[in-house]
Amino acid sequence: MSISLFKQGKAAPLSDTLTIKLITHDDLKDIITMLGNPNVAKYLFFAPAPVEIYEGFFNPIIESTREATAKGEWPENPTAIIRDLDGNYMGMAGLPGVMFTQGNFEVGYQLAEHAWGQGIATLACNFMTKLAFKELGAHKVTADCYLSNVGSYKTMEKCGYTLEGTQQDYYKVESGFDDRVLYGITKKQFDMR
Repeated sequence: MSISLFKQGKAAPLSDTLTIKLITHDDLKDIITMLGNPNVAKYLFFAPAPVEIYEGFFNPIIESTREATAKGEWPENPTAIIRDLDGNYMGMAGLPGVMFTQGNFEVGYQLAEHAWGQGIATLACNFMTKLAFKELGAHKVTADCYLSNVGSYKTMEKCGYTLEGTQQDYYKVESGFDDRVLYGITKKQFDMR
């Protein structure tokens, strides 16, 4: 039932206290505020950035999501917004397809700082992983993060993803460089969980 509501662009229950919904233009301000937080941006190679960059990135996703839901179809790059029952923004998750590789998707999630440490990333990652394999015909879902972002890769591990590799000194950070860790899960691994 929650997947059906989600596909229609309606808020679906993610837990007893959270909802998940496909992105709309009304969410953009909250996303930009989250990405402007230095504590959030610390683990994102694309943040901070000027507002125009975020608008240029998210507006086409928002428009294609609006068009897809109007037709009863899945958006090309499902992007979900997580809110508590009072409507407070908690974070987002995305599931873009990997260009030129049919059946491959990447999962990503970013949470507002006030939402950290509550298991929300795990709920979002599980939801998007299930969406990939059960609805979108995925055969592989991957994810990556900074090695120093322990919370992110622990989330992937809780969701059944396995470490598939490390790229050393991939990200330039204030103190030098940080490694990029690569995680993945196949359809077979998902079905065995």
